[in-house]
Amino acid sequence: MSRGASSLVRAIVGIAISIGSLAFVLRGVDLASVGDILRTAIPAWIAVALVLQAIDVLIRAVRWQRLVAPIQRVPFLPMLSYLLVGYLANNVLPARLGELVRSHYLGDREGISRASTLGTVVVERVVDTAVVVAIGAVAILVLQVRGVVASAVLVGLAITGLLVLVLAAGILAGRLPGAARVLAFAERRPRVVELARRLHEGLAVARRPRTLGEALGLSLAAWAATLLAFAAAGQAIGLELTIGQAALFASGVALATAIPSGPGYLGTFELAAVAVGAAVGIPRDEAFALALLVHAMILILTSVGGVIAFLHLGWRRSAGEVGEVARGVMDGEGYGEIGLEEAAPDLAGPAR
Repeated sequence: MSRGASSLVRAIVGIAISIGSLAFVLRGVDLASVGDILRTAIPAWIAVALVLQAIDVLIRAVRWQRLVAPIQRVPFLPMLSYLLVGYLANNVLPARLGELVRSHYLGDREGISRASTLGTVVVERVVDTAVVVAIGAVAILVLQVRGVVASAVLVGLAITGLLVLVLAAGILAGRLPGAARVLAFAERRPRVVELARRLHEGLAVARRPRTLGEALGLSLAAWAATLLAFAAAGQAIGLELTIGQAALFASGVALATAIPSGPGYLGTFELAAVAVGAAVGIPRDEAFALALLVHAMILILTSVGGVIAFLHLGWRRSAGEVGEVARGVMDGEGYGEIGLEEAAPDLAGPAR
């Protein structure tokens, strides 16, 4: 299957997942009741939630900056711009392609190998998933939650362990049994060897204890801001969430959005929130209203920021060149001879 056809299949599957998730959620929701709940939302609490979401994004930009630092120092504002462009792409493109877009922009603008920047994003996703699963696990223990939500967190824990093993294998690839034979075979395609070397350079930032420690600490801070944003959004619609409940909402929707879906994680976000609400005794309509409010705030914040960043970055390139970048990412080009699917078959991890 060609790269273009593969991208199209992934896009169709992602959109189908979103439509199916929305259809499942809407079967048991009274939209008139949801509308009434949202109409009574308190603007001051919405503003607080937006500020907390903005803090979350700023922390994530710092985290990516620290992960890239061992390769090359990048100023904060450009790094924030690349991150926001990636978030904007996730909002309008299916199957989490925004992760590849931001990797491309960082590499292209800063003169870093795009395979290396992709490696740092992989490390970021693994760290983020580990922190989210840890938060979710603590929440289900504190709240004594059972059922599908608890099972999902346990599956997330298993996947996290697998991701850590894969990351370790990527870092230590040259020392694994049979590595010499694989390298000898790969040397027939020098561009593949160079791509692998650059990707390894990005993954290798995880070998630095200080860098990894900073990434973990910043991930905890970012998710703390997110769970407080959920709590503030709950207050806006008259729903008083405990810290444990807010943490379960934040981790639950994050794990659900790790599934490649349609643009903006539409459907999977809402389905996860309703499932978490049911697990902690929150009526379906209220949980759905909370999901819509938080999801809308995230999409508005990242879309507006992404458009501003895109316009800024676009000043250095013609519109035609920017279009070529987007088409290259959609078709899996720009990362060497073997394309994106082979370089990074799937970027698992929470949405942000």
